[in-house]
Amino acid sequence: MEELSFYDVKSKKKFNSSDYSVKQKSGRFFAVTKSKVGTHDCWRVLSKDQAAKIKK
Repeated sequence: MEELSFYDVKSKKKFNSSDYSVKQKSGRFFAVTKSKVGTHDCWRVLSKDQAAKIKK
């Protein structure tokens, strides 16, 4: 998978990850990964085209 940049709201830090899943919620697409410093999830909004490209 392509590496994406995520922002961890709780620790207020950016990080890159290539270990994520693509989820659809309310018609929007998101990349979801585990936080590097905690046990919570970090979500990133994806465009429809990006999500289709990654899902292939």
